[in-house]
Amino acid sequence: MRSELTSLIERYEERISGQKTNLRLLLAAILSGGHVLLEGVPGTGKTQMVRTLAGLLGGSFHRIQFTPDLLPSDITGSTIFNMKENTFQTLKGPIFTNVLLADEINRTPAKTQAALLEAMEEKQVTIQGETYSLDEVFFVVATQNPIEFEGTYPLPEAQQDRFLFKLLIEFPSLEEETDVLKQVLENRLDTSTLEEILSMDQFVGIRREIEAVTISDSVLNYTMEIVRKTRDADAIRFGASTRAAISIGKAARAWAYLEGRDYVTPDDIKMVTRPALRHRIQLSPHVELEGATVDQIINELVGSVPVPR
Repeated sequence: MRSELTSLIERYEERISGQKTNLRLLLAAILSGGHVLLEGVPGTGKTQMVRTLAGLLGGSFHRIQFTPDLLPSDITGSTIFNMKENTFQTLKGPIFTNVLLADEINRTPAKTQAALLEAMEEKQVTIQGETYSLDEVFFVVATQNPIEFEGTYPLPEAQQDRFLFKLLIEFPSLEEETDVLKQVLENRLDTSTLEEILSMDQFVGIRREIEAVTISDSVLNYTMEIVRKTRDADAIRFGASTRAAISIGKAARAWAYLEGRDYVTPDDIKMVTRPALRHRIQLSPHVELEGATVDQIINELVGSVPVPR
């Protein structure tokens, strides 16, 4: 199935220009069974990125536009009384899908956010006392707008910790952006014309293979040293949790598999550490005043940990 996965990556990169690393990280996240927080200004192709991945995987896709008046039942579903049949009927919400895009998740109150995040963690939904399991492949991508904060409800740190990665979507280069414009004008980005490259059964099979990817004790210790150092660094106010270490380990196995290896190297750990930690740590106030970014501090911290041989 590696050949099909390679074909999927190639087709994905053809359709989405200027985000090569983020596309692979997004794929690594879904292969790890995790969820992703996407942050980028409007119009940078976040929805297209997620919709295209769902199409290539042959999975179902739903998008929810989060607004201040969105209710938990609008996501999970509700029970109504069918007068014709004189029975109660359960209407399942858009959360019952393979790939869910939670657009502008920080525009809805904490109660609605919590309904989604509970489903992400438990892989199940309760509607009027009845519990329903979600599909084995259930992947949430939540987007945030980093430049507009009026009327928003920022995700608390504890809830952000539920996401495997936080990916930052930057503007592409001039050549890549021109290519996007050309594809749109020529109607080559229509997701309805996408051909399925991997079936859901094949995708689940790849997940099983990734679970067999080896992580040596030295690489595990390297991962833990990085995570524990976030708790001791003066530049960091609140360090990463144990879940962060688990996320790095799972994501590194998926990244190694995408690179065609059955073992994890320290470089794989370095590759996934920044997206796995940037939403899980808080910088000290004096560091923020100096203008340092989370990514800069993570890079310095990783560089200070000896690499195992």
